[in-house]
Amino acid sequence: MRVILADDHPLFLEGLVSLLEARGIEVVGRASDGAEAVELTRRLRPDVVLMDLGMPGVGGLEATRLISAEMPDVKVVILTVSQADADLFEAIRSGAHGYLVKNTSSTDFFDLLDALDRGEAPLSRGLATKIIRHLASGSATEATQLTPREGEILRLVAEGKTNREVAADRSISEETVKFHMTNILRKLHLENRAQVVAYAHRRGLAAPEADPPQHP
Repeated sequence: MRVILADDHPLFLEGLVSLLEARGIEVVGRASDGAEAVELTRRLRPDVVLMDLGMPGVGGLEATRLISAEMPDVKVVILTVSQADADLFEAIRSGAHGYLVKNTSSTDFFDLLDALDRGEAPLSRGLATKIIRHLASGSATEATQLTPREGEILRLVAEGKTNREVAADRSISEETVKFHMTNILRKLHLENRAQVVAYAHRRGLAAPEADPPQHP
């Protein structure tokens, strides 16, 4: 296994290098920020990048998104102190293949790294349960991230209204509607208007269609 390490704490990096090399794992590069991690990954094409989240400049999440989009054959595993749900879920959405916390024992750490070769996602204890619960909830928490105005616009778009019609309905400009739509796409991790409509209908966020009038 060829590995790049990305972390802005030199002492931690030194210890991790020693730990990995003692197990016969080749550390081919070290980065102190996300931008450097992306550049090293482009140049060295490792099997795995062990990525910290909180680094100066380009952070670990942005670097993970860039590597996953450009070099999907490289497996990015987050290695961080954070156990926050938001960091965990955003890392997985960004393309991370696993998420390990730094208080993991060395035995568990290597067992979890070995899981990569078996096609599994290495996750520190307790994190897999969080992900399962999140998926089981239908990702309802994503919708709660929308502001009330974004929720209104989501409902109107799901009803088939154009940006101009939404603007007229809410007494705002079309540019404001576009701004809110950009935020909705970002927060819900969607790519286009059609996905927004499908999302709203799956979640029951769109108003039900009215029954056609009955003629005697």
